[in-house]
Amino acid sequence: MRVDVGSLDDLKEKGCLTGKLGSHPVCVFWHEEHAFAIDDRCPHLGFPLHRGTVENGIITCHWHHARFDLCTGGTLDPFADDARAYPVDIAGGRVVVSAEVQPFDKDRTLRRLEEGLEDGLSLVIAKAVLAHGEAGEPVADLVSAGACFGSRFREQGFGPGLTVLCAMANVLDCLEEADRPLALVHGLSFLSGDTRGRPPRFALAPLSGPSTPPVERLGSWYRRFIESRSGDAAERVLASAISSGAPLAALSRMMGAAATDHLFLDEGHILDFTNKAFELVGHLGPASAALILPTLVHETAGATRHEEEGAWRHPYDLAGLCDAAASELPGVLDRAGWDGLAPRGAAAESFEKGGGPSDLAWRIVEGEPQPIVEAILDAIGKGASAEQLGRAVALAAALRITRFHVQNDHGDWNVVHHGFTTANALHQMLVRAPSALLLRGLVQLALKVYLDRFLNVPAARLPEDVAGDLGDLPACWDVEGMVDEAGRIAYGFLRGGGKREELLAQLGGGLLAEDAGFHWFQTYEAAARQAAGWPRGSEEEALILAGTARFLAAHTPTRRELSQTVRIATRLRRGEALYEEAEPPA
Repeated sequence: MRVDVGSLDDLKEKGCLTGKLGSHPVCVFWHEEHAFAIDDRCPHLGFPLHRGTVENGIITCHWHHARFDLCTGGTLDPFADDARAYPVDIAGGRVVVSAEVQPFDKDRTLRRLEEGLEDGLSLVIAKAVLAHGEAGEPVADLVSAGACFGSRFREQGFGPGLTVLCAMANVLDCLEEADRPLALVHGLSFLSGDTRGRPPRFALAPLSGPSTPPVERLGSWYRRFIESRSGDAAERVLASAISSGAPLAALSRMMGAAATDHLFLDEGHILDFTNKAFELVGHLGPASAALILPTLVHETAGATRHEEEGAWRHPYDLAGLCDAAASELPGVLDRAGWDGLAPRGAAAESFEKGGGPSDLAWRIVEGEPQPIVEAILDAIGKGASAEQLGRAVALAAALRITRFHVQNDHGDWNVVHHGFTTANALHQMLVRAPSALLLRGLVQLALKVYLDRFLNVPAARLPEDVAGDLGDLPACWDVEGMVDEAGRIAYGFLRGGGKREELLAQLGGGLLAEDAGFHWFQTYEAAARQAAGWPRGSEEEALILAGTARFLAAHTPTRRELSQTVRIATRLRRGEALYEEAEPPA
C-alpha cells in the first residue's frame, strides 16, 4: 500500500504533511534534511502526532508528552507503546509513504504484557490482550504469562491477584464474547496491582538424592511443618513431592488436609487460594505445579487460626465440636460402607430420598451447633457423596448472602462473602480429590455459616417474583441502594423460565463495567460454579444468583475507569479517532 502525501517542496516549507494509508493516518516530518514517516495517531491515547514538536530526532506528543524516535517509531516512555514508522520514497519531487501488512508478533506482545504488569499500565495490558485475541492465539498464553509473573514477583506468595486472574479464566464461557477481553484485562491488571512494589519470591529447591521419601511420608511432614509454622521446611517438602512426580490429586489431598487442620484459616482465604492454585494448574498443565503450588506454603504456615479467637470458643465451643466430629468421622464413613469416599449400595440412594443437599443446607442455615454437626454426620451415614455435601454447605453459605439485610453494616457483606467463597473452594476440592481429612472442612464451614446467623436477623425477605426483565438490571448498578430490586429481578427471571447463561452474562457484564474489588470477582465466580450444580430453573439456582445480584448492587456504582481504558484500547486498534479537531466557529 502506498500514498502520495504531497510535494517535497511543500514538505520542506511546512515541515510536516499528513495523509492516510487505508484508514490509518500518517504524518511525514522534514527534519535534519531527511523525511520521516510515522503514525499520525499517538499510540497512547490517539492525539494527532503532527500537532507535536520535533527536536533532535524526537517527536513529542503534546497531550501526555510521550516521546518517540522518528527513525523507528519506538517510544522512550513505555506507558505510550511504540508508534509505527514507515519507509518514505521521494521521486520526481513527490513524497510517497508505503506500508506492508505486519504479521502478528507474539513474542513482542507478551513482552509488552509483562512490561504493563511490571509498571501497572492497564492500557498497555489491554492492548496486549486485544492484539493476542485478535490474532486467534490461545487464552492460556495470557493466563500463563500472568501466572508466571505473579508467582515470581510476590514474596508473600499466592494472593488476590492470582486468584482474580484464575477466577476470570474460569468464567470466560459465562460472559458475552465482547466482555471476555475485559475480563482478562481485569484479572491481569488486578495481578499487576497485587505485585507492584513487592519484593520478588525466591523458590526453594527440592530435596535431592538417589531416592525421595514416599509421598505419604512427605504429606505427613508437610502437615507437621505447617503446624509448627516452619514455612521453609514445608516448602522444601512440597517441592520434593512435586519433583518426585506425585499426582496432582495426592498433592491436593496433602495441601487440603493442611488447610483444614485449623479453623477457617485467614478468613477462609487459605482454602480459597489453595483451590485456585490447583485450578490455575488445571488451566496451564501439570508442569506448572512446581511454579505455582509452592507459593501457597508460607501464607498457610503463617495464617490466622480461628480456633484461637473467642467467637469459635464462646458461648459455644465450636472448635471443640469440630474436633469431636473429626474424631467421629472415620467410624461414620466405615459404617456407611464408603469406598474411596464414594457411597456403596443402598446408602447411595437414601440421602436423596431424605431431602438431599437442599434439605441439609436449610438445616445448616436454621440449626444450632450440635444439631448442625449431627445433620452432616447423619448425611454421610445416609450415603451423601462428597460432592453433595460440599454443594449443600455452599448453598447454606450462599443463603446468608441472599438473606443479608441492608440494615446491616455495609462492611459485613464481606463476612458472608467469605463463608460462601470458602465453601465453594471446599466443594471444588472435594470434587477434585476427596479425602476423609478434607471432609472435616464441611463441619468447619457449616459452623461458620452458623456464626454468621446474626447477619440474617432480621433476614431479608426471600424473593417470590415469577418474572423479571434483565433489561432492568443495569439500572440497579447505576443507583445506590437497589439491592433488593436486583435480587427480585434475577430471581424472577430464572423462575419465569429465563436461562441461567443469560443472567450470568448480564451479571458478569455488570461486574466488569465496574472498578471491581477482590471480593466481587470471588463472589461472581463462586456463584457461577454453584448455580451450575443445581437443576435449571430450580429454586436453589435462583436463590444463589439472586444473592449475587444483591451483592453486586450493594457495591455499585464505581468510577468505571478500567472499562473505559479497554474501550480506548479497542478504538485505537480499530483506527478510530479519539481526538477530534474542534469545528471552526460559524
